[in-house]
Amino acid sequence: MDALARLAAAHSVATSYAPSPGESIEVPRSTVVAVLAALGVDAGTPAAVEAALAQRAERTRRLLPPTLVARPSAPVTPPPVPAGTVCTLVLEDGSRRPLDATPPPVGRHTLHALAPDGRAAHATVLVPPDTAPTPGARDIGLMVQLYSLLSRDSWGMGDLADLAALARWAGPALGVGFLQLNPLHAAVPAPEGETVDPSPYRPATRRFADPVHLRIEAIPEYAALDAAARARVAPLLERAARLRRAVLDERAPIDRDAVWAAKRAALEILHPVPLDAARAAAFRAYQDDCGQALTDHATWCALVELHGPDWHRWPAGLRRPDTAETAAARDAHRPLVDFHRWLTWLTDVQLADAQRAARDAGMGIGLLHDLAVGVHPDGSDAWAGQDVLADGMSVGAPPDTFNERGQDWGLPPWRPDALAEAGYAPCLELAGALARHAGGLRVDHVMGQFRLWWIPRGAEPRDGTYVGYDADAMLAVLALAAHRAGAVLVGEDLGTVEPGVRERLAERGVAGTSVLWFERHWDREGRPPLDPADWRANCLATVTTHDLPATAGRFDGSDVRLRRRLGLLTEPDRAVAEADAEVRDWTATFRRMGLLGDGPAEEEAAEEEWIAAAYRFLALTPARLVGVWLPDGLGDRRPQNVPGTWRQYPNWRLPVADAGGRPIPLEELTASERLARLVASVRDPGP
Repeated sequence: MDALARLAAAHSVATSYAPSPGESIEVPRSTVVAVLAALGVDAGTPAAVEAALAQRAERTRRLLPPTLVARPSAPVTPPPVPAGTVCTLVLEDGSRRPLDATPPPVGRHTLHALAPDGRAAHATVLVPPDTAPTPGARDIGLMVQLYSLLSRDSWGMGDLADLAALARWAGPALGVGFLQLNPLHAAVPAPEGETVDPSPYRPATRRFADPVHLRIEAIPEYAALDAAARARVAPLLERAARLRRAVLDERAPIDRDAVWAAKRAALEILHPVPLDAARAAAFRAYQDDCGQALTDHATWCALVELHGPDWHRWPAGLRRPDTAETAAARDAHRPLVDFHRWLTWLTDVQLADAQRAARDAGMGIGLLHDLAVGVHPDGSDAWAGQDVLADGMSVGAPPDTFNERGQDWGLPPWRPDALAEAGYAPCLELAGALARHAGGLRVDHVMGQFRLWWIPRGAEPRDGTYVGYDADAMLAVLALAAHRAGAVLVGEDLGTVEPGVRERLAERGVAGTSVLWFERHWDREGRPPLDPADWRANCLATVTTHDLPATAGRFDGSDVRLRRRLGLLTEPDRAVAEADAEVRDWTATFRRMGLLGDGPAEEEAAEEEWIAAAYRFLALTPARLVGVWLPDGLGDRRPQNVPGTWRQYPNWRLPVADAGGRPIPLEELTASERLARLVASVRDPGP
């Protein structure tokens, strides 16, 4: 192994990877050098490599590592230290104890060490529970893209009041135990003349929800508006009604920008209304609880309005949150900063109301929030977190059978070294904030807790490499946050998964994700479906996801025809033939298992029965969680997102619709007998 390879290995940077068993691909040396540079390591010359190796060796001789992971069932065991070193554990509550045979409590503590030669050091000690909370009996839930769930009272897209209404109905009427949501993270505003990126997976921040989800009339101060203010709000209500009618009656895509423009104008009218004593106290408590993170996010929001959405182009002194120039700008524009603090709090309150509604409706889990894998490079998290994110790098995926070029998701990755030095506080704060009003967290691309594919700026996705993370620490943080919130953890572990990853996730209580179409005997001829009994129990079982075809679209072939029309198929005829064969294969499987009869003659009824058979199949697995894709309950044929498209398809902008593409408002959805029948088929799959 040459010096560069040794240096890369010391920093968990791969110099080769195996896309399949028995195959190895070398990573370009230029990639290795660039990735090391993003980790603060100069490897540009042979002399620099040798110097970096020497520096690394010196760091390994430090008295304590920056972070340790312990278990509550065993005492903390520090690494070897010189004889006579005094070690003291300072718990989260400030109490101190010597290191002895007493196991530490669950939490995030600090270990202090003082060596006889006078050297002193401290390390963060993460003590997660032995396992995250796990579901007991089986829970069935609805998988909901909130923006798509419009009521006749919404302002042109689904909002948090709609979510609460869905929960109040679905709990008792359908007996569901959770509502799995798309990420509700705040988005990056678009440059003037452009539209906001509607993808919920490229947010400005993962810590705070987007105020576009607010229901204006549900804000208590709305009732206190005087006559003059109500007169100013009236035209905004009319504008909201037009936006709602455009989607529900005219079948136009959801216009998020227009919705936010109307809500923003209404919120500016509402902001001067004084809070009563109780709400003022709650607002102060929220600000105290969120601390610097809220200040940074609100400051970024204000600066975006002043200087545009790309902080890399702001005046130099404003490109970090901790400069004197930024502090001066925050003071100069304090009313605008405070306005964004208030918006963030209002959203948090309505999110709490939705979770309370779900629990009051009898749901054991309630809201199951989605944690996106990363953040937009221009967003507030990237601006405030420059010290823990890798500059010049983007997360993606290497080439595979589905994408020969690989994928670049345009998201800056965590720096594993910086996380360790920070005691993983950024990760714990993030997970804790998201679990604040949740009964469960879905972790997108959960394999990223183990390694991520880093792509240097300007390089092709295929020229990236894997960078490893301390999975023990990353999973400890997730388990600790889930434990504190009483929330279950679901990991999206689809795609390429390293051996042993799923087993380690299961040890921590993290449920996996199992999708019907992918659960096959891939090593057998014909790749037959996996028998229901052979599915894992610790998973969220689904028929489809937000990135896959709606089940009705798969059944009638409209999905493959859509992708053919969009030019996404390199071999269209072959793709159509394979899709038809897959439907025939599953039809035969469902009939063999007694889940599907010969079926009625009418196509729509046959389609409904076929979809129900797919969900009955899930019901026969031991999966503890079963998710019903809400559009499947209405026969909606359209995917919510078509990967590989941008302007060619209205991704993330479609309302829930019926089999004919007619948008279905929440009031009509709650009366849907078809949806009720589908959920019932999961609860009682029959013989």
